[in-house]
Amino acid sequence: METVVLDANIPGNIELCGEILRGGGVVAFPTETVYGLGANALSESSVAGIFSVKGRPADNPLIVHVASLDDAVPLVVSISDTFRLLADKFWPGPLTLIARKSGIVPDNVTAGLDTVAIRMPSHSAALALIRAFGGPVAAPSANPSGRPSPTKASHVFSDIGGKLPFILDGGDCTVGIESTVLDISGSAARILRPGCVTLDELRAVLGVVGTQGELGVENIVPSANSPCIPEYTPKSPGMKYRHYAPRAPLTAVIGSAEATADYIIERLRYGVEGACENIAALMFDDYALSHPNVVTFGNSGDYAAQASRLFDALRAVDAMGLSAIFVQAPPEDGMGLAVANRIKKAAGSNIVDLNESL
Repeated sequence: METVVLDANIPGNIELCGEILRGGGVVAFPTETVYGLGANALSESSVAGIFSVKGRPADNPLIVHVASLDDAVPLVVSISDTFRLLADKFWPGPLTLIARKSGIVPDNVTAGLDTVAIRMPSHSAALALIRAFGGPVAAPSANPSGRPSPTKASHVFSDIGGKLPFILDGGDCTVGIESTVLDISGSAARILRPGCVTLDELRAVLGVVGTQGELGVENIVPSANSPCIPEYTPKSPGMKYRHYAPRAPLTAVIGSAEATADYIIERLRYGVEGACENIAALMFDDYALSHPNVVTFGNSGDYAAQASRLFDALRAVDAMGLSAIFVQAPPEDGMGLAVANRIKKAAGSNIVDLNESL
């Protein structure tokens, strides 16, 4: 199949992609977080196309994208006061809400669970596509399952070109990491995946919000050798399987910016077991060593910049074809929690915590 990249700023291209969705096909489209691989969320056969193109495990649920709060009403048993409060505050934007699903949502969208994940993106092209299609659009990130998410149309073309008819090019994604996923289906709200909407922002609206560390199995990080948590169906994308990983083994280095930089620089200079020429690193702009194998992804205190540049940086070091990658991880506060989450998920069990040696 020939894949054509279309300019999302041309209305006729939006309509063309809407026609593909109405015909049961899949298209890639931009959001403010990452590029999505979309299909008709109310058609089991259409949604199956997403899993086929992406190579996604069937027990990994999808997020349903809507263009308004009214569009979400038929998808859930009821719109609670909490749902409405959060939607009014954070939609359109990078917050996904999990609620009890209605009977019109196919089981393959939700991995057979009785809950559905819904969000309203803020990217104008995403909203225009949903409206042109005329219904909710199910969409995970538009990349092969487990690999770094795409934040440019060129990433999508490189990853899955030839497997879908159209990629809507809406420019680089501004947020750069996937949405915060908040489960409000139970008695207490819980973050299942951190993102740009932070824990503090959610607590300012709701009061008490549970965190990943309180959730038991949701806090387990799959390893490179065992890339999933067995016998477990996640309620949110990004919980069960190893995600965001480049091809080369990646090690997340946790600690102060100065300590993590020193640790990585030592390995770049002296190597691991005597070999240094095959090592790459992702480092903060203000701590990076001038080195051909170093890619920077934002100032140490600028979590938003780190988020917007992380996946592109992971792809850049992966393209070097080296044998090992070391990454500085930011502190887990504010949006740093989301950036560190993506780095640790990419690392699997390869985590060096310098705080433990203090």
